[in-house]
Amino acid sequence: MKLTFLQVALGGALGATARYAVNVAVGRLMPGFPLATLLINVSGSFLMGLVVTLLALRGGQHLAPFLMTGILGGFTTFSAFSLDTMTLWQRGQGSLAVTYVALSVGASLVAIIAGMAFGRTVFA
Repeated sequence: MKLTFLQVALGGALGATARYAVNVAVGRLMPGFPLATLLINVSGSFLMGLVVTLLALRGGQHLAPFLMTGILGGFTTFSAFSLDTMTLWQRGQGSLAVTYVALSVGASLVAIIAGMAFGRTVFA
């Protein structure tokens, strides 16, 4: 049990660090639009689909706390997504906020489906 908490903590630190790096690298590309959070959530969804498929097909469920809860949980940013949406809304950019929500949710769902399909192709 203690080892599992350590795995999640270490993975979360790695995931959060990766999220910060993406925010720094991408944040300057489109000022005023939370592109980094969008990219993080979509790529995180793809990776979640890929990892869940890999673990299911290869019997690696023991790695789920580190990889899925830790790294990917620390990397993806739903709370930041919510804040970014409300910030756009409160700035009076309602249509941009709705576009951001639609893109984030739609692209993330497509990405997790793609990650699972890719995982089945590569790892099966």
